[in-house]
Amino acid sequence: MIDSVRSFRNLLPVAAGLSLLLVVSPRAAEADAKVPLALSLPSKSLKGTPEDLPSGPNIDPLSDIPPKPVNVPKGVVNVALDKPVTSSVAPYLGELKIVTDGKKEPIDDDAVEFRKGTQWVQIDLGRSHAIHAIAMWHDHRYIQVMRDVIVQVSDDPEFKTGVTTLYNNDTDNSSELGVGTDREYFEQHFGRVVPANGVKARYVRGYTRGSNQSGLNVWQEIEVYALPGQ
Repeated sequence: MIDSVRSFRNLLPVAAGLSLLLVVSPRAAEADAKVPLALSLPSKSLKGTPEDLPSGPNIDPLSDIPPKPVNVPKGVVNVALDKPVTSSVAPYLGELKIVTDGKKEPIDDDAVEFRKGTQWVQIDLGRSHAIHAIAMWHDHRYIQVMRDVIVQVSDDPEFKTGVTTLYNNDTDNSSELGVGTDREYFEQHFGRVVPANGVKARYVRGYTRGSNQSGLNVWQEIEVYALPGQ
């Protein structure tokens, strides 16, 4: 009889642990659940489609069909909104704050322009976040293909250490940041969403090297999606 009581007592912690798992598991499953990222899209540009559109094996065809949305954890928010922006050179039209002000309509007031060559803009998120997606709009005032689109993240503001490249369509390494394997695409109101898979970083840097229409570099908005507090 005594041995039976002892055996019952030994089983109590195991039973309690199983009960705890039954309680925690649904919550953990909910936290891990992914949903399509819902973006607030700007208006479509009213400018017509140019006749001399670039083409090639490294360019996604122009389409009016929205791209398949990226799946992210439920509850992510744009942690880049109104965060400070720096750049490789000072803009000659527009202000840096345009890049994170939440406005991305196809108008001149929502675009900031930089001189020719490979240039970057950088967002300081204030602290390190587990980033799940980055959405970007360069210049959808016109249907064009931006060149050498590269997106990197790091906890180092100078991007000398701990750099993770999330997107790179510079297939000939003309910007000297490594050969990219991503595809070029036409600027549209859909923007371009890059999955980040929870990589931790405080700083987000985006590069361009002009477009098929102009050597100038233009940005309208960068949105960085993470869960609040993470």
